[in-house]
Amino acid sequence: MAVRIRSPLRWVPLALLLAATAVLSGCLGMGEGPQTTIVPFSDHAQRIQDLYVLVFWMAAGVFVVVEAALVYATLRYRRRPDDVLPPQVHGNTRLEVAWTIAPAVVLFVIAIPTIQAIFAAATPPGSDGLEIVVTGHQWWWELEYPDAQVVTANEVHIPVGRPISFTLKSADVIHSFWVPRLGGKMDVVPGHTNHLYLTAYQAGTYLGQCVEFCGLQHANMKLRLIAHTPEEFDAWVQSQQAPPSQAAGKAQEGAQVFARSACVGCHTVAGTPAQGKIGPNLTHVGSRTSLAGAVLDNTPENLARWLRDPQEVKPGNQMPNLHLSDVDIEALVAYLESLK
Repeated sequence: MAVRIRSPLRWVPLALLLAATAVLSGCLGMGEGPQTTIVPFSDHAQRIQDLYVLVFWMAAGVFVVVEAALVYATLRYRRRPDDVLPPQVHGNTRLEVAWTIAPAVVLFVIAIPTIQAIFAAATPPGSDGLEIVVTGHQWWWELEYPDAQVVTANEVHIPVGRPISFTLKSADVIHSFWVPRLGGKMDVVPGHTNHLYLTAYQAGTYLGQCVEFCGLQHANMKLRLIAHTPEEFDAWVQSQQAPPSQAAGKAQEGAQVFARSACVGCHTVAGTPAQGKIGPNLTHVGSRTSLAGAVLDNTPENLARWLRDPQEVKPGNQMPNLHLSDVDIEALVAYLESLK
């Protein structure tokens, strides 16, 4: 009984289709992802992208040369029916020197711009730089602007075109600060201060997050970096330096609930007895776009959900469930939304 042998070539069309699908899926919407790293929006990200492109094309060149030599050798020196045993070669000095020098040249070409980029990334800005102190907490970010005497949380505001100096600290465990569109990540280590320098090119909102596993809610330790025009940034600083608006009506009721609850022991609201340092500063929380470590958009509905049961939103976070009544939650939402 004859055995039918199927040719492996029949799988070639399927393999090509799968490869084309993978390539095209990577190209579709290229650069449009909220956390893409291949479309830079800062000088720091641009340096990293330039190195990536250089290494990619040099690797592509090496691949082409090596594969071409492999294909040539396979076809040119393949075994034929009338072949005899070829002469045995135990070494070729010129060839060995060549394939030793060639990689060295490639590495040298890569090393020069790499070293330049490392030194450029480690050079602090001049006197015109803006310092922002970033402190990582489980699981939220505290932002302090020492020169402006402004403290906020989970949202970094910077001016376009001005060098930014991030001073990175941790209040508990190791975190890592990363805004992909603006550059590489930098570890945030307890007991040690790291620095990150960059200048944003374009106004917009850039998403970031912690990228060093730091506990149960590591994946939900997010942040938003908002780059403004210089005029918009100055206006934001002035709004943050101003005292929060006076509560009235339902917001006044919420202020009373806030003052008599455990909130004052953990949070700060400028101009009030609330001076807690455990949780985020809430002085202008109503002007922020996000809540709960940038996990939720700042809407009355989401704020009520957070106040009703913080552990349902982010299990393990340090804000306890105070078992507030619906009436108190409604008043607190009105108060916190008024803090602009």
